[in-house]
Amino acid sequence: MTDSSTEHHEVVVIGGGNAGLSVAGRLRRYGVQDVAVIEPRTHHLYQPMFSHVAGGTAPAGAATRPQESVIPKGVTWVKARVESIDPERKTVALASGRSISYSQLVVCPGIQKDWNSVPGLTDAMQTSSGISNYEFEYAQKAWDVLRSVRTGTVVFTQPSGPATCAGASQKPMYLACDHWRETGVLKDIRVVLVVPTPTMFGMPLIDAELERKVAEYGIEVHFDRELVEVDARQKTVVIAGVDGIDRVPGAESTRGATADVDVERETLSYDVLHAVPPQSAPDWLVGTGLAAGGDAGGFVEVDSLTLRHPRFPDVWALGDAAATMNSKSGGALRQQTLVLAKNLVAAQKGKPLPQVYNGYSVCPFTVSRSTVVFSEFDDRYRPKPTIPFWKGLAKERRLTFVADRYVLPWVYWNLILKGRA
Repeated sequence: MTDSSTEHHEVVVIGGGNAGLSVAGRLRRYGVQDVAVIEPRTHHLYQPMFSHVAGGTAPAGAATRPQESVIPKGVTWVKARVESIDPERKTVALASGRSISYSQLVVCPGIQKDWNSVPGLTDAMQTSSGISNYEFEYAQKAWDVLRSVRTGTVVFTQPSGPATCAGASQKPMYLACDHWRETGVLKDIRVVLVVPTPTMFGMPLIDAELERKVAEYGIEVHFDRELVEVDARQKTVVIAGVDGIDRVPGAESTRGATADVDVERETLSYDVLHAVPPQSAPDWLVGTGLAAGGDAGGFVEVDSLTLRHPRFPDVWALGDAAATMNSKSGGALRQQTLVLAKNLVAAQKGKPLPQVYNGYSVCPFTVSRSTVVFSEFDDRYRPKPTIPFWKGLAKERRLTFVADRYVLPWVYWNLILKGRA
């Protein structure tokens, strides 16, 4: 039972990003009359465009629109910040002190970027040498910084652990390298990439394409390493082994990479630092009782096939905040929203859940200013091409650049956010 003064909605969606708006739009299309989305931000951000903004292949305006303009027709927008969820009482507490009750709850607030978890990283981002494609503010200044480089060392880092589209860390690097090559200064710039994995991505087909581009640009790769400390005044970073791994393997296949170096910590000087922070479930979400046990890190526990919570059947989750097995990405949401919306509607009617999520995810690597390596895969990093039995999309192509830069953004603003794709 809930207080009669408590605002109530048939379906409450927490999060007004890609996941929240697209699933809300689908629910409306499938006949759910009362859907409310809780989202505090006044502007909606299309994060896949941040890499193009940071790399100089798109203006900042292409990545944002007023939030009000993208709310699906018939959906109620609750402009507020969530403070907690009580799944026993089926209520959501807002930071304003208000409370909203629900019949069904969809949790998709996204992922938290932990800039403060790396000592000195926040300070470094406030300088003219610190940039990133994982915050709109930092992506906006990135291209001015990168295109002005003529000599020196530029360090790009990718964090370990869960992250939204982790491969996106590399995209501005390739875009910048292509620009530097075109302007004749690439040979005078030391480009360093720090990745927490033993290969560039984790799929042999994609690794081969990325290794070819790394060799082409002369990028120095430090494998199985991550950023652990930054000194913004001295303009140095400290990198160390991931999970106690202090050896740098696999570099023999990459021109300029460091090989067979046994060190616990290594200090590198930089002129420009492009960093991506460690990421985690939102702090407020961890204490709701919805998180999975073990090493799930506070992400919402769900059945990875149906996206329904196993202990609270009126709770669902998708996107970056869900403890699914797939790689977190915007591309994964197109399948997840379809599965969740159809399953939720069936559950409302007391029917068996009809849909199963197949673990699909996608990461388009912009490897030049006109080409993309299009990686499609499942939750085991096995190829899962949109066009079955054709692996050609995984090769570097102009066609996929056009799709990534122009076609998919149009589809996003005009179809996905309305629950139509």
